[in-house]
Amino acid sequence: MEQKTKVNAEDGKQELFITREFDLPLELLFTAYTEPEIVEQWMGTKVLQLESRKYGSYQFETSDPKGNKYRFSGVAHEFIPNQKIVRTFEMEGTPFGLQLEFYEFEAVTDSTSKLRMHVIYESVEKRDAVIKQGMVRGIDLAHNRIEKILQKQL
Repeated sequence: MEQKTKVNAEDGKQELFITREFDLPLELLFTAYTEPEIVEQWMGTKVLQLESRKYGSYQFETSDPKGNKYRFSGVAHEFIPNQKIVRTFEMEGTPFGLQLEFYEFEAVTDSTSKLRMHVIYESVEKRDAVIKQGMVRGIDLAHNRIEKILQKQL
């Protein structure tokens, strides 16, 4: 099956661009990134903290099949409801380092929307390591879960 989420990662650059159109209204898509109960569902993680505002911080916790726990966290530097989130992201205990994420939300029609993500990594090597770990397939699966979970609310 073709991936609906498109990832553009040019060789030799420490950034990547992700684009996805959703069969969801803009406001509903935005809640996937701002409402703890929804985040927990599509990410399969526990939300320890999620302050959906400028300078708000977040912290999530997940575990692998062996029971090892991983936390990831960051701070929102810009937060414009239904339009934009700019935040940092760091997964504790991994070599992937800090990244800067720009999320732009756009209404395509009354019932469809688009998400554009621009992610900047500390280095080309760290970006490539994340990709090698399966990030491209993982983000597509996560976006599929967002759509499936939120379509039930329509």
